[in-house]
Amino acid sequence: MLKGKNILLAVTGGIAAYKMADVASMLVKQGADVHVVMTKNATNFIPAETFQVLTKNKVYTDCFDEDPDDYVNVPHISLGTSADCILVAPATADVIGKIANGIADDMVTTTILPALCPVLIAPSMNGYMFDNPIVQDNISKLKKFGYKIIEPSFGHLACGYDGKGKLPSPEDLVENVLLAVARDKDLKGKKVLVNAGPTEESIDPIRVITNHSSGKMGYAIARQAAFRGASVTLVSGPTNLKSPMGVEVISIKSAEDMYQEMVKNADQADIIIMAAAVADYTPVTTAENKIKKTEGDFSIPLKRTKDILLSIGQQKKDGQFICGFSMETENMLENSRKKLIKKNADMICANNLRQAGAGYQVDTNILTLIQKDFEKELPLLSKDEAANEILTVIKNSLKK
Repeated sequence: MLKGKNILLAVTGGIAAYKMADVASMLVKQGADVHVVMTKNATNFIPAETFQVLTKNKVYTDCFDEDPDDYVNVPHISLGTSADCILVAPATADVIGKIANGIADDMVTTTILPALCPVLIAPSMNGYMFDNPIVQDNISKLKKFGYKIIEPSFGHLACGYDGKGKLPSPEDLVENVLLAVARDKDLKGKKVLVNAGPTEESIDPIRVITNHSSGKMGYAIARQAAFRGASVTLVSGPTNLKSPMGVEVISIKSAEDMYQEMVKNADQADIIIMAAAVADYTPVTTAENKIKKTEGDFSIPLKRTKDILLSIGQQKKDGQFICGFSMETENMLENSRKKLIKKNADMICANNLRQAGAGYQVDTNILTLIQKDFEKELPLLSKDEAANEILTVIKNSLKK
């Protein structure tokens, strides 16, 4: 997702500097052109040569390490002004104070000062240092100036204390870079409401009725919408998935819970995408205690749950776009076209459980996007790629 992007890593002298080797490697695998600048103190924790091998680019640790005869390509200017995103990690109290107050006396701070791109700063230090009001004031200044602060984690620190000051994982740092620059912000200003995952309908305090949904498709849609600048709310049934970065997640269990949260948030949304596998039926009653096993068969009376897509479709506002999903095992196109009309939706994303690569638990999908006057059949794609295609069709439809 970062092909053609120029990412600058600014590494300072914290014990967590070693984590940045993994960050550099992950960014290169994403297709980014990665450059690294370091403070001299950072080289006490990890050698510059490590980053040179990983990125295949020269690493700068000193402003006076530049070519004195090259008056056009001055690295501490060109690296900052040509970057699509800068990640400062680990960011020590020292470098945070310098950036906040415009001090530029090393390769990191002199490169950041002329930067025109998003700058992400990940503080990492002793918890007492992080809580110091001077450090917090400098962080507040950086936020006011438009820098993005990646909050440190709480955990056991190298100094032996437990506290807030731990550098987030390389995966989280890379996800922050993706959130900043992976996609054009063509949905900025739009509010997107997504639902995902299964629901659980309680039979008794121990047992539930549920389905095979993993939530991966809905989570991918929420993630990609955030990447594209939207304000995203995700209403999620029980899953094992990590919450997408930059997304407000509302966790629910039952179909009734899902209905209440979707209806409550629908009025404020510009785009509503319903990817959840909501139970069509729920037990008429839930037993107060565990139902004990007995001889013979056992049946549970069920009642219909509320139809969320139909309810929201009937209350659709002007300019609002509503997208539903249709998982079928036969007559996929016919059933999905009927659903589009019946539910007053603007688009149905149809897939067939019988197709390899289109099931609930996999990381891929095969979708046909159906509108009243438009159909688009997508090939086998990752769920992130499929999500991006869905959002592009929606964006183009809103323009019309």
